[in-house]
Amino acid sequence: MKKEILEFRGGAALVCAASAVGKYEHEGPLGDCFDLHDSTDKFGMNTWERAESEMQRLAFNTALAKASANEREVEALFAGDLLNQCVGSAYGLLDFDIPYFGLYGACSTAAESIMLASVFVSAGYISTAAAVTSSHFCSAERQYRTPLEYGAQRSPTAQWTVTGAGAFIIRSEGRVRVVEAMPGIVVEKGINDASNMGAAMAPAAASTILRYFSVSGRSPEDFDGIYTGDLGFEGGSILCELLLAEGLDIRAIYNDCGMMIYSREKQDMHAGGSGCGCSAVVLASHLLPRLETGALRRILFIGTGAMMSPSSIQQGEAIPAVAHLVCLCNEKYRF
Repeated sequence: MKKEILEFRGGAALVCAASAVGKYEHEGPLGDCFDLHDSTDKFGMNTWERAESEMQRLAFNTALAKASANEREVEALFAGDLLNQCVGSAYGLLDFDIPYFGLYGACSTAAESIMLASVFVSAGYISTAAAVTSSHFCSAERQYRTPLEYGAQRSPTAQWTVTGAGAFIIRSEGRVRVVEAMPGIVVEKGINDASNMGAAMAPAAASTILRYFSVSGRSPEDFDGIYTGDLGFEGGSILCELLLAEGLDIRAIYNDCGMMIYSREKQDMHAGGSGCGCSAVVLASHLLPRLETGALRRILFIGTGAMMSPSSIQQGEAIPAVAHLVCLCNEKYRF
């Protein structure tokens, strides 16, 4: 283990993944990639929160089916969402008789859960783990901002919380290797606008990326892509400016899941997508298949999360953020 970088020498791989999304996500540029979608965003449930839990259940079941596995083979679930006390995950995975680790990394939860599951698998504590996460536009708006019925006007810097859930099965061997990870450090730069999470999260992403390249001795040229979780157009632009000021230019290979999931021209999503489900479904259904085929040889996946709560927003507190980094590669292109 290099300082601050986890190296999974015992072996960790994303053997398969699955996604479930809502109407707008299915209508976006990546719509054909997703496994399941529901044009009502309710997935047969009578509340938005129950719909989010159902998305998690469906995504996890689909991932198990792809892996030709059953729940008895999965020895630990690492899961989280945006709802208070992670109830979306607790209820969504309630029927599975599997040890459960509830995580809150805000929108960085997909990267955090993959990283922690890989630690357990690589260390040999368990042979098979799952990482599951979700978000839902309507449940997130009700909790963090205002109920939809209020009809509040959205700021140009606001992002649209993705209605989606992603599930990943992690084992020691597989075509897409989790070769390294770097846990993020909480960063807070005085941003207290809940409608500008991209600006709050960009410094945390810059911190993790700079630390990784400094410690590893690598450069952006070693990767086919650097993907942040959900900085959106506002935060993505700030991130590139912050890195350029430090002498690091990633623009040629950089993209953000929040910029990829919606069409800025055809869909009115303002600064792009956000939410736990944003990076989870883009990784599960777009990036992972390209890594499996070798179209992408090696990428950095950086989950970005604004660690706010309804109470901290109401009290005017600045928003702390974190960014967790995971290095993924096709097995033929390991370092």
